[in-house]
Amino acid sequence: MIGGLRTALALIGFAVLALVLVPLQYLFLKTGSTLQNRLPRLFHSILARLLGFRVHIHGEMVKDRPLMLVSNHVSWSDITVLSTAGDVSFIAKTEVRDWPFFGSLAVLQRSVFVERERRGKTAEQASEIAKRLAVGDAMVLFAEGTTSDGNRVLPFKTSLFGAASAAIRETGSKSGPESGVETVTVQPVAIAYTRLHGMPMGRYLRPVASWPGDVELLPHLKIILREGALDVDIRFGEPVTITADTDRKTLARTMENRVRAMLQTSLIGREMGSE
Repeated sequence: MIGGLRTALALIGFAVLALVLVPLQYLFLKTGSTLQNRLPRLFHSILARLLGFRVHIHGEMVKDRPLMLVSNHVSWSDITVLSTAGDVSFIAKTEVRDWPFFGSLAVLQRSVFVERERRGKTAEQASEIAKRLAVGDAMVLFAEGTTSDGNRVLPFKTSLFGAASAAIRETGSKSGPESGVETVTVQPVAIAYTRLHGMPMGRYLRPVASWPGDVELLPHLKIILREGALDVDIRFGEPVTITADTDRKTLARTMENRVRAMLQTSLIGREMGSE
């Protein structure tokens, strides 16, 4: 009964939020207003509350630009959670564009959609990401290429890490506002879903929050709405400054190790601290 009421109230809140802010974002995109980068953070901050997420931020997003954020990926809700922490855009799979409601949000947040399985398009897709980095957009890369169970970090895929170095090469031969990019900052980020109704989730309850790829979106959204009280850690780690010559595979391994260590800090620290 309580879960049904919570779900109904959240859905009403979604409707009001979408009716008010989505048309504004569409207008900002059409007019080129700088508010197009800021409004999504407000939108997702309210959305996170409606979903019942309590976000705990450790560290901070660096102010250096160009900036690529490299994160683990647990659920569709990572987009909302990370968006509460700063003005960001996402590198997302093309399938995301077709998700109900959240696909439209991804488009309005100026996501770059990529086809990871088409290796022949890697250079073209990296170039598009590089252009966004070069003009100062903070881009989030979910480097695992898929969602995990939230208890671990899957091996990072290296192909799109080349976008960071490409941002330097793309602007090196240009003049104007996109010229002069000599380095790119790459910062690791770990997302950990830690508590449910104030109690440690543990590895067996974490599927409440995690969203493996074979689970339908809407049924999982209903579970989140019914529960209505999830604690999430976002940890910003030590950034790396790269140049055009930085090896993308080495960079990927460095980011993977740092994200894995931060994830374990959140999971072990939260769960052991409450025993």
